Amino acid sequence: MAGRGKQRQATLAAPKNGIALSADLPVQSTENFLLQAQRGTLPAVSWLAPSADVSEHPPAKVSAGQTYVTQLINTVMNGPNWKDCAIFLAWDDWGGFYDHVVPVKVDQNGYGLRVPSLVISPYARRGFIDHQTLSFDAFAKFIEDDFLDGQRLDPKTDGRPDPRPTVREDASQLGDLRRGFDFDQNPRQPLILPEHPETDLLPQP
Repeated sequence: MAGRGKQRQATLAAPKNGIALSADLPVQSTENFLLQAQRGTLPAVSWLAPSADVSEHPPAKVSAGQTYVTQLINTVMNGPNWKDCAIFLAWDDWGGFYDHVVPVKVDQNGYGLRVPSLVISPYARRGFIDHQTLSFDAFAKFIEDDFLDGQRLDPKTDGRPDPRPTVREDASQLGDLRRGFDFDQNPRQPLILPEHPETDLLPQP
């Protein structure tokens, strides 16, 4: 997910034949996202979801997913929008590995096993490891705080099918992603990574 500026608009990006839904704007292709990133015309919020071949889910190659993500982030970093951009990189499951920490109890759905996430921004705090309890609800909370002045999307009144039992952004256990930023620091310069790093594990795609 990438966000910038204070415009009140949003878009979702789905690669190739990926499918996603948006209440305001049609789904855009990843190719269009890359073009907008190059031109510096990204909307305030973009939410990108990979197709199966770059999702890192079996039988897809992890290296293909890494190349996909690296290309997206490199393109944003090389574009005009990098100067006021925040990228949240997250995985939607834990890869089947053991987790010794019991998930936090929030509502009847609760939280799941822990997954990794990174904050990438010119103003991301240097060397910061966030020990807050966070979930995917924290992304929605960050967007609502930044662009909707803290207004919450209530599943009872948001006017669309919404199976959430509660307004999970208001859960007392949920941390605040804004802690990961330092807007007084000198902005970070882009760090461009190779899309196909050298490896002796598998042949490059």
